[in-house]
Amino acid sequence: MPSYQDVAAELRRRIDAGVYAVGEKIPTNPALMGEFGVSKETITKATGLLADDGLVVASKRAGTVVRHRTAVRLPLSRYRSVLAPGNPKGPWESATAAAGLDGEMLLIQVEPVRASADLAALLELSQGDPIVYRLRHAIIRPDDLVQIQMAWYPKDIAEAAGLHHSGKVQAGAYSALAAAGYRPATASETVEARTPTEAEAAQLRIGGRVAVITVERVTRDSAGRPLEVLRAVAPSDRLRMTYDDLPLIPT
Repeated sequence: MPSYQDVAAELRRRIDAGVYAVGEKIPTNPALMGEFGVSKETITKATGLLADDGLVVASKRAGTVVRHRTAVRLPLSRYRSVLAPGNPKGPWESATAAAGLDGEMLLIQVEPVRASADLAALLELSQGDPIVYRLRHAIIRPDDLVQIQMAWYPKDIAEAAGLHHSGKVQAGAYSALAAAGYRPATASETVEARTPTEAEAAQLRIGGRVAVITVERVTRDSAGRPLEVLRAVAPSDRLRMTYDDLPLIPT
């Protein structure tokens, strides 16, 4: 009688071979029990192993579905492209379009808040100063959530750039900042990897053994004033952060 590891290995082979396509349900527990001649516990442990490894997503409503694993390349040059005149796409839309994917940045929440001590330090403000918070989801249509983005802006800059309301920002926040006279000039990013929280794993539909990449980015204008603090989280198997054409000698 096959073990749960044997069942998981066979299901993994089928997924990798495309027998079960992305977004498709794998057979039900009873069907798999009959095929492999094993107990429900064995099937549950096998599919749990696949979920932990990020191959499937299990839910009571939808069953066990093959997870999206297409990686999106995010080159540093995507920021330059969105600041070019006449470009209607934001950084996420530009990066996904280059990969032949239909990406969209969805605004989930926008609200005025007070700067916490850490955000105040990064934005060079005083703790408690008014700032604007924006929560966004980077998806591949129709509903494949790849990245969660949280961004904060000084209140005056957000209002000048139209980032303080819930309307669609064409070509992304960088383009809106530039149009308001706050042209982004430098961006400093810190990238780390860690285990996802339970809430992140649920939102991103990943198992416990799939690490997440976290990004903290501080964007400044040519005078050095902070314009934006962005914090993002994504499954480590879904993004390829590419820092292209970095200068290695002083200019």
